[in-house]
Amino acid sequence: MKTALITGITGQDGSYLTELLLSKGYTVYGVIRRSSSFNTGRIDHIYQDPHDAKPRLRLMYGDLNDASSLNKIIRTAQPEEIYHLGAQSHVRVSFDVPEYTGEITGLGTVRLLEAIRETGVTTRFYHASSSEMFGSSPPPQNEQTPFHPRSPYAAAKIYAHWMTVNYRDGYGLFACNGILFNHESPRRGETFVTRKITKAAARIKLGRQDKLFLGNLDAKRDWGYAPDYMEAIWLMLQQDHPDDYVIATGETYTVRDFLDEAFAHLGMDWHKYVEIDPRYYRPTEVDVLMGDASKARKKLNWRPKVNFAELVRIMVDADLKAESEKPSTAIAANHEFLGR
Repeated sequence: MKTALITGITGQDGSYLTELLLSKGYTVYGVIRRSSSFNTGRIDHIYQDPHDAKPRLRLMYGDLNDASSLNKIIRTAQPEEIYHLGAQSHVRVSFDVPEYTGEITGLGTVRLLEAIRETGVTTRFYHASSSEMFGSSPPPQNEQTPFHPRSPYAAAKIYAHWMTVNYRDGYGLFACNGILFNHESPRRGETFVTRKITKAAARIKLGRQDKLFLGNLDAKRDWGYAPDYMEAIWLMLQQDHPDDYVIATGETYTVRDFLDEAFAHLGMDWHKYVEIDPRYYRPTEVDVLMGDASKARKKLNWRPKVNFAELVRIMVDADLKAESEKPSTAIAANHEFLGR
């Protein structure tokens, strides 16, 4: 039985990865930040009471801004695998909080790498890099494509990416970077454009919302299904040698395409409900992201299972079901200040 440690366990990826590892017999330690409100909704269905005999999912308080807590957690858990998913991961928000993004997304990774080195724990380390690092580099983008960041988030991820490579080369750590292109699911945060669309479509269908406000509808992204991508990052740490991999579908669609697919699935025309709000534009935009995952196909024998249309339908159906089970509320426009 292996032991794994996950930062960002309460996020979309963390919850799916936890399910995958538990299904493979792992004991999983998850790092969570202390909060006055519960933030474990995505993993509540697999939560195990610490008073149970030998629970296989254990949550520990820690913070990527606190090196001492990371050292303590690693010494306690003695993980054979570490999956570092934690970050300030919202691209648009990173323009509003660039210093915090650099502190958590960039330096937080170094604190974790240093904790591994200082404790001397023999482990395999995965760092969640991002397709946003490619920025304005022309598609298709692969492991050899130059980085050209267009946001504080992307710049922080590049720093964390290269520090992971540096610790691999300098200290012999088994350390991998997974350059994951956009991956979505019903557990995606509600301020990310895909989930914002599918939730709004469901609410509009039920008469609970009348408008959806978005920004750039022409941005093109390579969208995949999050559980598929968690399988890929697990495979990275099962290889004989550490390496970096692009994980993507190789197909690109615009935000308009996503709107078409989501609203058509519910028999609606999105043009009647969507309005543009300039507040959602980014100071610098990434026009096209499309990944070339040939290396992952060859070395990991990995391929995505869920295509774009299936992904959108999965998300819309989940939001329609969730919204249908909620008490009816008055019709209101979507006034969130976050998201695209």
